[in-house]
Amino acid sequence: MPEDIVKIGRALISVSDKTGLVDLGRALAGRGVEILSTGGTAAALGEAGLPVVDVAQVTGFPEMMDGRVKTLHPRIHGGLLAIRADPSHQAALIANDIATIDLVIVNLYPFEATLGRGASFEDKIENIDIGGPALVRGAAKNHEDVVVIVDVADYAGLLAELEGRDGATCLAFRRRMAQKAYARTAAYDAAISNWLAAEIGETTPKWRAFGGVLHESFGALRYGENPHQGAALYLTAETRPGVATARQVQGKALSYNNINDTDAAYELVAEFDPAETAAVAIIKHANPCGVAVGGTLLEAYEKALACDSVSAFGGIVALNRRLDAAAAKKIVEIFTEVIIAPEADDEAIAIVASKKNLRLMIAGSLPDPRAKSLTVRTVAGGLLVQDRDSGALDEATLKVVTKRAPTPAELADLKMAWKVAKHVKSNAIVYVKDGSTAGVGAGQMSRIDSARVAALKALDAAKAAGWPEPRTQGSVVASDAFFPFADGLLSAIEAGAAAVIQPGGSVRDAEVIAAADEAGVAMVFTGIRHFRH
Repeated sequence: MPEDIVKIGRALISVSDKTGLVDLGRALAGRGVEILSTGGTAAALGEAGLPVVDVAQVTGFPEMMDGRVKTLHPRIHGGLLAIRADPSHQAALIANDIATIDLVIVNLYPFEATLGRGASFEDKIENIDIGGPALVRGAAKNHEDVVVIVDVADYAGLLAELEGRDGATCLAFRRRMAQKAYARTAAYDAAISNWLAAEIGETTPKWRAFGGVLHESFGALRYGENPHQGAALYLTAETRPGVATARQVQGKALSYNNINDTDAAYELVAEFDPAETAAVAIIKHANPCGVAVGGTLLEAYEKALACDSVSAFGGIVALNRRLDAAAAKKIVEIFTEVIIAPEADDEAIAIVASKKNLRLMIAGSLPDPRAKSLTVRTVAGGLLVQDRDSGALDEATLKVVTKRAPTPAELADLKMAWKVAKHVKSNAIVYVKDGSTAGVGAGQMSRIDSARVAALKALDAAKAAGWPEPRTQGSVVASDAFFPFADGLLSAIEAGAAAVIQPGGSVRDAEVIAAADEAGVAMVFTGIRHFRH
C-alpha cells in the first residue's frame, strides 16, 4: 500500500447535527470499521441497530458535568495524535493500552444558531463546544494519519474515497479535510469571541477574528468586480436581514456586483419605516439614482424612477414593503437586475416570473438601521474594522442656524434627503423635492463638484420627462459633511435649493450661514456626519 494511504479501522463520531448519521454509520460498519461515540450520537446509532462502543468504555470514566467532559482524555487524544511511523509514539500507545483512531467525524454545538435565536447568556455559554474543537484540531494536526470530517456535506465524499481505495483515504483527501476543519474551528471561535466582545463592550480587542461559511446557494461566484477576479460570498454569524440571508425566488445567479449593490439598496430603503410610508430605492454601482416615498409602492417607484430613468436601466430596486402586483408590473417594464423586498404577493411573484433572468429576493424583514454591528474591509496587511453607521437624525438636536426656519414641508424633505445622503458615496449631495430625490451627486473629489453633478442629473431628468424646469427648483439639499466654503452651498442655491441640511462644524460656518441668509435659504445643522467611502 502506498505510504500516503491510510486504512480506516476505527472511527470516533460525535455530532450535533444528526443529518445522514445512520446511513453513514451503516456504511462504515459495513466496512468493518469500529465506531466509538458519545451521548445522543451513540444513542441514535444504537437505536438503528449499529454496533457502537461508548467513549466511556474506552476512557474508563463516565460523562461528567452535564456532558462537558467526555472525550477530553489521553485514551482518546493519544489515539488521535500518535504518529504512526514514530517508534516512540508506538511504544507509548502500547505502554498505555491506547488504540489508534483513524477517522473523526464531529460537527460542533450550534453556537451560531443559538446566537441567531436570541438565547439567554447562559444558553449561549452552554452551546460553546469544547471537546468537539479539541477532537477536530487534534485530528487535523495529525492528518498524515487521521482523516477529520466536520461537514455533513462531506459524508458522500468520504464514502466515495473509501469505496475507491478499498476502505482507505489518501493524503490529499485528508489534507483537504484538515484545511476545512481548521477553517471551521476558526469561524466558530470568531463567532464566540465577537459575541463576547459585544457583551462586555470591548470595541477594540487586541485580537479580532472574522469567519464565515460559503453561501450554499451562491457558492463560488463566476467572478468578482471584474472577470479576472475570483470571488465568493460567505455567511457570518450575524443575523441582519439582507441579500446574504434572503431567499432567491427566481432569476439567474447573483454576481459579486449584484450582491454588493443589492446590499446597498436594501440598507438604504430600510431607513424608511414601512408603517409610515412606502419607500423605493433604485441603486446603480452602490449609489442611489432614485429614492422616493409615497402612499403606495407604485407611487414611490414612479417617483424614484423619474429622478434618473437612464441610470435606473439595469439597476437594483429595493422596497420597504411587500411587493404587490401594481408595483411589480411597473418595475418589469424596464430591464432590472434585482428586486429585493421583505415579502412578495403571489400575483407579484407571477408577474416577475415573466422575466426569467430577473432576480427576486425575499429578505423576510428589514434590517434595523439603528442596530449596532461591524463593517470590515481589507487594507494591505490588515483589516479595517468599524461600527456600522447607525447614526440617526435626532430632531431634538437639529439646530436652525439661519434667519429663516424651514417650512414643515421642507423639513420633511430635509429629513428624507439626510437619510439618503447617509448611503451615498462621499462627497455626497442630495436634492429632494416632494418626497423623492431630484438629483444625486456622489463620490466627487470636491463638494461643489457633487452639487453640480446632482444639478446636471436633475436637468437631464427634466429634459427626458419634458418638464419645464428641473426638480431642483424649490427643492431641499443635504450634504453628508459640512460645507468647507460657501461655494458648494451657492452652487446648490443656484440649482434652486431653498433649504439645506448639513452637519455644521466648519471653521467657516459663519460665512456659509451668511450666504444662506443673503439668499433667503433655510439651513439646519445636524451635528453628525455621514462620510461613506
